[in-house]
Amino acid sequence: MISRRAFIGGSAAALAGVALSRFAPASAATPETFNLAIRNESGSGTAYAYVTGLSDGKPVFVKEGGATYFPPSPGAPTTPLAEDCAIPLGGPGSTTSVRVPRMYGARIYVVTGEKMTFFVNPGPNVVHPSFLNPDDPNYQLDWSFAEFTFNEAELFVNVSYVDFVAAPLALGLTTLSGASDSVPGLPAGALDGICAALEEQAAKDGAPWGKLIQKAGDGRNLRAMSAHYQSAEFGDYFAGYVDEVWAKYSGSPLTVDTQASWGKVTAQVADGVLKFDNGETFAKPSTADILSCDSGPFALDGASDVRKAIIPRLAAALNRTTLRDNADQPNGEKPENFYQTEKTNHYARIVHERLPDNRGYAFPYDDVTSTGGPDFSGAVRAGDPDTLTITLKSLHS
Repeated sequence: MISRRAFIGGSAAALAGVALSRFAPASAATPETFNLAIRNESGSGTAYAYVTGLSDGKPVFVKEGGATYFPPSPGAPTTPLAEDCAIPLGGPGSTTSVRVPRMYGARIYVVTGEKMTFFVNPGPNVVHPSFLNPDDPNYQLDWSFAEFTFNEAELFVNVSYVDFVAAPLALGLTTLSGASDSVPGLPAGALDGICAALEEQAAKDGAPWGKLIQKAGDGRNLRAMSAHYQSAEFGDYFAGYVDEVWAKYSGSPLTVDTQASWGKVTAQVADGVLKFDNGETFAKPSTADILSCDSGPFALDGASDVRKAIIPRLAAALNRTTLRDNADQPNGEKPENFYQTEKTNHYARIVHERLPDNRGYAFPYDDVTSTGGPDFSGAVRAGDPDTLTITLKSLHS
């Protein structure tokens, strides 16, 4: 399993010791560029794309026609981007193409209605659009994005709902060797149904699921945020379930398959902590720790390599609320058992119920699966990429 968190944030070094794509042998080097084709199925005649990431530690934009722009370090924070890096998309049903060079920690933004605004801080560091700051000039715009890393090893692209759900995107990848892969993503107009389901869940359990919905100025649904951005509002939502997990493993062992060189490790609760036979210990995670997958006992800073293999499997099982009932993680996991408890990550449940193939990240470790099990990642990847097609669908039905 290639972690989205590790791959998207890093360079080729992030792939050390990890198996490469089934599309190309590990000894192959990727081409210098790939063809990005963006199909406009949004229904809007005014749409734009932005391609930005890092190259040798420096921020870079790909402009219309494939030229690259490296913004210089400005003299003050939040300086507007000096060049227009918008790639105009054609009208509904059209496809616009551009060549993309190697870059990492990258995003492909798409927006309808009007152009986005990017800023640069001293460094230089690009200030990406914010869906959390109502004063951000992009806040009220209809925008979405896909993440990718394109290095000497492979092109890795994913659709992600870890931050929010907005206009749906689909991915299609063809390779120089003739192979292909695709991720359909959410269907067109899925947002309104997701928002209605969040409101319905809030009415059922009294938790603030409805606060995940962001509205446009005219009252339309604009996006639905992941629950971890409102974790303070959820208080101790998962506390009862975590108590049940700790009670279960006070009397019986838990097995976690690291699916790596460390093999299987076992744990049992003692003195209030989950103790593994390799010396790693985990205190009870809070609701915020579970929803973020990256705080408290799940923090990656300073963690050993084996702990970094255990964390995703525990965090995934807690978000899916399967840890209490399945002591063989993740090999005993079955998708039909995910999100079946009264208190669970209902944002992830609602998103996955609408994904036609169940693929797409609704929390950072949503790619955790049993050995040889189904792919939940929402990613396409290849060592010899030719054309990546992104289809922008309509926000509302």
